[in-house]
Amino acid sequence: MNKSLIIGIDIRDLKIAKTGAKTYLEEILNEFKSDDHGCEIKFFDTSIPVYTGSNKFLKLIEHVRFFFWKQLALPIKAYAHHCDLLFCTDYFVPYIHLGYKPIPMFYDAFFYEYPEQCNPLWLKMFQTLGVNAAKRAPYIITLSEYSKTRLAHFTGIDPDKIIPIHLAPKKTAAKKTDPDFIPSFKTPTSKFILHVGVLEKRKNLVRLVEAFKLLRNEGFTGYSLVFVGQRSSKDEMDGSTELLAAIQRENLEDFVMMSGYASDDELAYFYKYASMYVFPSLYEGFGLPVLEAFYHQLPVLVADNTCLPEVGGDSVLCFDPLDTNDIFLKMKLLIDHPDLRENLIKKGNERLKLFTWEKNAAELVEVFKRAVKKN
Repeated sequence: MNKSLIIGIDIRDLKIAKTGAKTYLEEILNEFKSDDHGCEIKFFDTSIPVYTGSNKFLKLIEHVRFFFWKQLALPIKAYAHHCDLLFCTDYFVPYIHLGYKPIPMFYDAFFYEYPEQCNPLWLKMFQTLGVNAAKRAPYIITLSEYSKTRLAHFTGIDPDKIIPIHLAPKKTAAKKTDPDFIPSFKTPTSKFILHVGVLEKRKNLVRLVEAFKLLRNEGFTGYSLVFVGQRSSKDEMDGSTELLAAIQRENLEDFVMMSGYASDDELAYFYKYASMYVFPSLYEGFGLPVLEAFYHQLPVLVADNTCLPEVGGDSVLCFDPLDTNDIFLKMKLLIDHPDLRENLIKKGNERLKLFTWEKNAAELVEVFKRAVKKN
């Protein structure tokens, strides 16, 4: 192409995004700021604060403001900056195209798989405006082959239009522990099993607690269980109440730690000193903690479903997430066989080389170029 490609990126979602969605946008933003990848990048945001409270009326007003931003303000900004393409990472692109081509990011098909855990108003807006606008886009970005398959199944969109591009570890989480860092907390035991992530129902954390109880019953009393993460801000998705009830039911209050939000140094500390990382989720679009655990030389056990085997490859130990006994047996297997632990760590180091933000950005730009040329 003779002229530099002008790409607009909607970054309004940084005001409200959490966990993986926030990580993705932050890392892509940093990558494009540090390297233009042969393109001219325009970042579009609103100067108006975004309401994130629980008042139903104000939440409704925020939905209206989001619609105004996405369908009017953002298209005008993209047009005024002569964008060839507009990239939106929050499932929604403008329905109208003012001289640019839109590319939406669909992280997964969770809203189709578990509609009962979604806000009804948001779900209706997504299934009508969001999906219909995406069908008019030349391509849709997603995070894994699994998500591509499920999105094509539910939306009827041509699979060739859905492009999976893998993520990479969050750079602030993929850091070595500061040797001078002294934690303000103390884990229940020196050896502990780790889970990092928001406390949502889909994370299947109650079964992890039950499997941990079986581990203790088997005599492995030197281990504790650590959950790093906050309750979900979305009531429909939040699983913290059930998790706390399970911990109390199994009489594990003294052996399970719930850290809540962890700073970068605290997170690096948990990864460094954990004995294993266990990911029992029933649904994931990608699963970034798998890569973060690889980075910190931590053996990883994952559910044998959705995208987790795709991300982990032969570098993870898989279990049936619906079978509490299988989760327990795989944790026991890892403890009983130090050679298996070392083998998984070694494989994790090698597999991690396949996932970088530089590669992610480069693949994105290639899709952008193809999209601009596409009739």
